[in-house]
Parts: sequence; structure tokens; C-alpha cells
Amino acid sequence: MFDLHEIWSKMGWPNRAITIFIALMAVVSIAITIERVVALSKSAKVSRAFAARAQAAIKTWDMNQLLELTNVYRASSLARLFQAITVKYLDVCDRGEVKTAGVDMVRNESARQQEAIGADLKRGMSVLATIGSITPFVGLLGTVIGIIAAFQEIGSANSAGIGTVSAKIGEALIETALGLAVAIPAVIFFNYLTTRVGAVEAALGRSAGQLIDEMEFRHADTQQRESGDVETRKAA
Repeated sequence: MFDLHEIWSKMGWPNRAITIFIALMAVVSIAITIERVVALSKSAKVSRAFAARAQAAIKTWDMNQLLELTNVYRASSLARLFQAITVKYLDVCDRGEVKTAGVDMVRNESARQQEAIGADLKRGMSVLATIGSITPFVGLLGTVIGIIAAFQEIGSANSAGIGTVSAKIGEALIETALGLAVAIPAVIFFNYLTTRVGAVEAALGRSAGQLIDEMEFRHADTQQRESGDVETRKAA
């Protein structure tokens, strides 16, 4: 059984630096995962509360009330998206009659905002993916350095006995193990967060589509009523 304290005490500075680097990557990986899980959970909780209150405003088509709710639930990704859509819709309404081009403007604004929110939801995940990709190779670098040191020990001692190089071989194996021990959880965390963020993005897309469909329906309904009034006056 290897004595880790002895191995560390005899470890060369290159492998000590690699060990410290891998340990730092482990801390960063855990920190990013915890921060993203907490942020996504908080956003989901606030979004559920926002959706429950927003339904009433949408049902009565009170866009000003909906805009006020988006300011109250600012921690919600859904509220941020609805705020951008509502602001653009009210801007289009202020310009005059809402036509098809106006609805398209709202839809385009929704797409842009979804991209921005998606980037925010994925904050730090690229670092997590990088850690999962590079730490096995960093550990392999430590292994190569450890093996080179082992051969140097053999040359210096003029002996090929296992006792001569056991510390260096242990050093090499530990570097590989550390790299894999950090990389495997990082990949698992990254895949988990990617799946979770993908589900949030899909839900945001559906919600935005439903709100814009409602805008389009009410716009079309208004146009039909106005067209019917014009036809009635002409007939009279």
C-alpha cells in the first residue's frame, strides 16, 4: 500500500504543480455545479409563482399588470422573457394598429431574448466541460513525468528493483487517478446541467409561443370585429 504522505514529500515540483492544478479544477467544478443547481432551482420556483399570477393577467389581457408582475418576479427566467415580449408588444401598440409585421417584431424579440436567457442559464458550463475534457490529459502528463523520474532513479541507483522506483511509480499512478477522479464527475455534472437547461429552454419556448399566439389571436379578433363594423356601416 502506498504511503501518500511519503509520495507527496518525494514528489518533484512539476507533479506537485499538476496535483495542485487538478485539485483546483475539482474545487471549480464543484462550485460551478452547486451554483448552477441553486440558480436553476430558484428560477424554477419563482417561475412557477409568476406563472400562477400571470395567467389571470393574460386571461383578462391586462398587459400593464403582466408587465408589473415581471418586475416583481425578476429572478424568474420566464418573467424576464415575458417582460421583453410585453414591452415590445406595448411598443408596437403605441405605434398604432398591431399588424402582422408588428407581431413578427414581437416574435423576433422573443427569439433574441430566449438566446440571451439561454446563455445566462449556461453560465460557467463551458468551464465545466473544459475541466471534464482536459483533466485526464493533465493527469496523464503527471504520469509521464512520474515514469521519466522513475527511469532516472533506476539510472542513478544502477538497480531495477521495485523498491528503488516504487515512490515514483506511485506518483505516476496517483496523477492518473486524480485526473480521472475529477474528470468523470465533471462530465456527469455537465451532462446533468445540459439536460436541465435544455428542459428549461424548451419550456420557455413553449410559453413564449403561447403568449405570442394569444397576441396574434386577439389582434386578428380585433381586426375581424372592425372589418365587420365597416361592412355593417356600408350595408346601412
